[in-house]
Amino acid sequence: MDFATSDVRLWKEAISSYKTNLESLNKPQLIQLDDLYRNKLPLQIHNRNPNPYITKSELTNLMHWKLTRGKWRPRLLNFVSSLDETLVESSSRKAFQSLPDISKAVSELTVLKGVGPATASAVLAAFAPDVVPFMSDEAMVAALGSSKDYTLKAYLNFTIKLQSKAKELSIEGEYFTPSDVEMALWSSVVGSKAVASPSDPDLKMNSKRKSGKRKR
Repeated sequence: MDFATSDVRLWKEAISSYKTNLESLNKPQLIQLDDLYRNKLPLQIHNRNPNPYITKSELTNLMHWKLTRGKWRPRLLNFVSSLDETLVESSSRKAFQSLPDISKAVSELTVLKGVGPATASAVLAAFAPDVVPFMSDEAMVAALGSSKDYTLKAYLNFTIKLQSKAKELSIEGEYFTPSDVEMALWSSVVGSKAVASPSDPDLKMNSKRKSGKRKR
């Protein structure tokens, strides 16, 4: 899906296909982790009003979700698992209180070892999906043309792009958040890869046979 498109139907279709595309990765644990991240974590954080925060165990689960959904980097998980509980809670509390100043909010979280702008964005998106999106590689490539720059500057640029797209798509009774835009982009990319490389062994075999026939 082209990031520039304003066809609301295409964006909604990509979002509705998210779960199917998530399952296409054949990572059973990811389904549970995604449910924890998208449905349970936001409620847990907001139930701690008036000074919400995220716990160390929740941050560990979030990191596990992030790495399972994207590129696996076990060292990051080890770093987060060794963090001090009190520091995680105080840093996240300050970060949530800093919003809508995204730059400050990210900076409050990146003092934690193993937490860069991408992980910080996941934490903030769980708390305020209507303000900040998760910095996934797939969405970064779609919006900026590259996913190699994991700096705060790149994330702020990325966020502006997704906020603008969400506003553009929120017309005629429709409502999109920056997090919705990220979900649609991720879903679209993963869905395209699943079509190009079917996971079913029989489909792969048929694909190879057809390819072989063409070569002959």
